[in-house]
Amino acid sequence: MLVPRPEARHYALRCRACNRVIEDDGFVLGCPSPHEPAFLVADYHNRRFQPDRSSADLFRFHSWLPIGRRMAGVGSGATYRSERLARAAGLDELWIAFNGWWPERGATLATGTFKELEAWTVLARLPQRPAGTLVIASAGNTAAAFARACSLAEVACLIIVPESGLAQVLSPEERAPWVKLVVLDHPADYADAIALAGWLAEVEKYYPEGGVRNVARRAGLGTVLLDALDTMGRLPDYYFQAVGSGAGAIGVFEAAERLVEDGGFGDQLPRLMLSQNHPFTPLYDSWRTGSRVLVRMDAEVARRRAAQILTPVLSNRQPPYAILGGVYDALHTSGGDMLAVDNAAARQARALFEEHEGIDIDPAGAVALASLLQAARDGRIAKGATVLLNVTGGGRERRLREGSLRHARPDVRIARSEIRRSGAVEMVGAL
Repeated sequence: MLVPRPEARHYALRCRACNRVIEDDGFVLGCPSPHEPAFLVADYHNRRFQPDRSSADLFRFHSWLPIGRRMAGVGSGATYRSERLARAAGLDELWIAFNGWWPERGATLATGTFKELEAWTVLARLPQRPAGTLVIASAGNTAAAFARACSLAEVACLIIVPESGLAQVLSPEERAPWVKLVVLDHPADYADAIALAGWLAEVEKYYPEGGVRNVARRAGLGTVLLDALDTMGRLPDYYFQAVGSGAGAIGVFEAAERLVEDGGFGDQLPRLMLSQNHPFTPLYDSWRTGSRVLVRMDAEVARRRAAQILTPVLSNRQPPYAILGGVYDALHTSGGDMLAVDNAAARQARALFEEHEGIDIDPAGAVALASLLQAARDGRIAKGATVLLNVTGGGRERRLREGSLRHARPDVRIARSEIRRSGAVEMVGAL
């Protein structure tokens, strides 16, 4: 693929392992030096937190985003202090980061998921007119976000999603012809989508989005904390979120590190309280061992367990747990913890949120709320503590009822038995 010369950037990339500084061209995903796996982070020229008050969308945090330009059509989440749900949970100070569609509250993420925060930041990091086609694997929500963003930004994109995630691929607009959707039939899962995307990204004229290795993805998701700080005026003591890969939690951790370095918001990182959905809990199981080694799960066992959970979007069986700067480090450094809740608890939490806050939330947000309620009941949240709950998606049922969202139609379907054949790559490449 022809890569244009690097544009002038307001940041440089730095490797967490060797501190090597790398000039960004919008495509770099890793450090070229030989050492243990490690994430790259962005070091910004402006080390002070200074939101751009002239903007109301995601890009008001542009000085702390690894981007080359700002884009149109972008929304934002919203942070507000809860009263009724806080009382139900027995908490003195509960703040909700609502990252979905709730314009009355200021949340304007059109597809109803916080994955829009990563999609727009990833695209804004790319050169103005990238050559080739962006390849993305998704469990569902990321597909919805990138399908809309790439359609509006006129970026050629190929998205691969398992059947279990197709229902989440919703958008208020028609998908553009330069955005193609490939669905892997049941029982294929997210791991199969990742594998096929990896093979395609090695084909000429395709390039990988990179998943959690993409510094822009993590930074975009980390704006959840920046928005919360801008509203609350302080860092929270506890941060609750449901996780599949943990990219959002790592992004929040990286943003918290920068805010502590800023010096104006204290020296205490928020404790990351991350949750998964029983019985698919690889991060929870790994954390419980006390080791930074990811517990391995048999592929067929993983498929069966993933099929049982309320939240297929959390079914990543290759999360970045052990990598330097990954989930283990974020939990350990912040003094955080992993929690796990079952489907019944998540359903109850989902109903409780709608009853007290007045809007629907996605199952992943319900898992996070269920874990918060569990932690509060168990006395694991200090009295008087400030708690931030990231509701990673919501308002979609409302938009569906209003007829404001439409379901996606696949451009091609591939049976699981065909995924490992060269013909699958040729079939998708023909799109």
